[in-house]
Amino acid sequence: MLSIKDFSEMTHLSAQTLRYYHAEGLLVPARVDEQTGYRSYTFDQVEQAMLITVLRQAGLGVQQVKRARDEPDAAPALLREHAKQVQRQREEQDEAIRTARDLLEAQPEPCVCRVPAMTVVSRPAPVTPLGHDRQNWDLAEKTLTAATGDLIKVVESCGATPAGRPWRILAPRAALAREGAFWLVQIPVVGDATMLAAVPADVEAQEYSGGDELSITMPGRHSMAKYCTAISRLLAHPIGDAFLDIGRLRHLSHEDGVEFSAPICRADR
Repeated sequence: MLSIKDFSEMTHLSAQTLRYYHAEGLLVPARVDEQTGYRSYTFDQVEQAMLITVLRQAGLGVQQVKRARDEPDAAPALLREHAKQVQRQREEQDEAIRTARDLLEAQPEPCVCRVPAMTVVSRPAPVTPLGHDRQNWDLAEKTLTAATGDLIKVVESCGATPAGRPWRILAPRAALAREGAFWLVQIPVVGDATMLAAVPADVEAQEYSGGDELSITMPGRHSMAKYCTAISRLLAHPIGDAFLDIGRLRHLSHEDGVEFSAPICRADR
């Protein structure tokens, strides 16, 4: 039999960790002295401790390790699923590092851009108001991206051609009424009246007047904080006697960030 001190030295697990594993039923000593409470282990348990250590170092929780021990046939699938989760976390961390670097090296600043007049097709997207947690925003982004892809297919099936980067805007009437689709996906297109007349009933074709817009691009994925920061910086940017129509704020997704662009309205118009 090995004392807890000897077993600790062999397995590189502290006595405190071994007591914790005992309490959790993960690595139970071969014998516990009823009078002194001293724990003793067998040499064969070193292999158990080694496997537990490897799985814990891989990031599995105590309950996951117990399941892998108790259900050896399910252990490989459990480890594969954990590996996928770790990979997703690494990708998120890599993206966060890139975003942090972009924010630290070059603070996003608004700029005035000229947007041409264009024909735009628009369709409601089945997305409820965005929540404050990351999961809700990610789900909304996936839904909006899918809705945009579907609208592109509709446009092309009618013989029209997408003519620029799609965007989305908040649907003002639905937002005020707090019912229905809260977002519209919109795509600039090239096509004649016959082509546009063939679009489904839930797709609207309209003219976008164009003009000067104030734009800012926030690096990384969309989030509530970036959305609010963008609006704050746009509204704080001096534009003389003009004002911004934030109600028509466009959200344009880029590979490296999200662009927010709002029309500049002149006081004399």
